[in-house]
Amino acid sequence: MNDAHLHMVFNHFPIIGTIFGFGILLAGILLKNKSIQHTAFVLLIISAIFGLLTMRTGEGAEEIAEELGISHDLIHEHEEIAEKFAILLYLTGAVSLLSLITSIKNHAKAKVFAFVTLFLSLGGAILSKSVGTSGGELRHTEIRDGFSASEENHESTENKGIEDHSEENHSNHSH
Repeated sequence: MNDAHLHMVFNHFPIIGTIFGFGILLAGILLKNKSIQHTAFVLLIISAIFGLLTMRTGEGAEEIAEELGISHDLIHEHEEIAEKFAILLYLTGAVSLLSLITSIKNHAKAKVFAFVTLFLSLGGAILSKSVGTSGGELRHTEIRDGFSASEENHESTENKGIEDHSEENHSNHSH
């Protein structure tokens, strides 16, 4: 496995984990259920760890993507958003760890830390959309702004015509 492959393996967890972590923590706070809150804290800590792994493979993935002819500007835009997301993710993970410890110890500030974690994870969940989309746009042109399905369809039809013609020639030669 190269860095591009590892990057694609790791990069989904920080995004999905942050979104689920926020939702689970919100449910835990609303239900006043410490077990649910603890689950969310652990999920957010794991998301931060996977965020670190994702960032560590990003540079290698960038080099491979550029070799494949992917726009440096698109990669740079994704990298800038990812760096902001990573900082927020690391902060959320650290505060989640603090929240988990204070909650287990029944510390007076446990509720405050839980709400700070909720706020940070909401910010992370919102930012995760941008980092995920900008990363996806590197290889999925159909999700880029300004994509025209009719242009893509036209190109696809032209290519299909070439393929059909080739198949027709091939079948004529085999008879």
